[in-house]
Amino acid sequence: MPTEISKSTVKNVKRSSQAVMSPLILVLFASAVLLTGVIATAFGHKFGYYRGYQASQNDTKLKGDAQQLTAEDIKKLKQNVQSLTSQLNTAKQERDISLNNLEQMRQDIQELEVKNLQLIQLNEVYADRVVEQGGLPLQVVGAKMEPLPENAFEYRFDVAMLAKDGHQHRLKPTLTLLDEDNLVDVPLEPSTYDIKGIARIRGRFVMPKGFSPKQAKLNLESNGQEVEQIYNWQLASPVEKMPLSLSEIPETDQRPVKEGKGNAE
Repeated sequence: MPTEISKSTVKNVKRSSQAVMSPLILVLFASAVLLTGVIATAFGHKFGYYRGYQASQNDTKLKGDAQQLTAEDIKKLKQNVQSLTSQLNTAKQERDISLNNLEQMRQDIQELEVKNLQLIQLNEVYADRVVEQGGLPLQVVGAKMEPLPENAFEYRFDVAMLAKDGHQHRLKPTLTLLDEDNLVDVPLEPSTYDIKGIARIRGRFVMPKGFSPKQAKLNLESNGQEVEQIYNWQLASPVEKMPLSLSEIPETDQRPVKEGKGNAE
């Protein structure tokens, strides 16, 4: 019996202790949860305040920078805008002028083409009339020689002929330089020409060193006709603004020669 009473007492004590501890644990757990919530709330509030403060500071700084930029650079920005606007307007005006010039040039070219066709037609009428009357004999209608740099000379001869048959024929010219005792044949390039109306003989040559011509002789042969023309070689007046080298005068002058048959300069 004493043993059973002792065991029974121990069980009651354990149950009593468990009954007392359960509410205490719940209270402690609740307190811990509450404390954690309070700490989290406080931390979150502090963190949120910090982030809000930082954002406020950044916003204030940006506004200050914007106010400073506006105060310092607005005038310069306006000037840049005005300058760009002026450049744009100038570019538009230049574009309009260029377009107008191009249109005017196009019209001028069309007018020249029409006039050229009209002149060709008129020349054909005159040529046909001349052929009907027996043609135009072989003759020199213009002659000129001009000094060039590097002891060179340019020759220009305009030759006219219309054959009785109205066809185009081959023209063979030869040019010879003469002094008291000697002669020099000038190589012509090309050596022959086609002629039906006007043939323009053009070219250049280098005067042989030490040779001083007194005369220049031009011989022409075409369609059974022969013509010989002799020109006195005269010193021309000094040429103003003479180029320093032939490279500055790359092409011969193709303009009609107004000088007559008399002299070669």
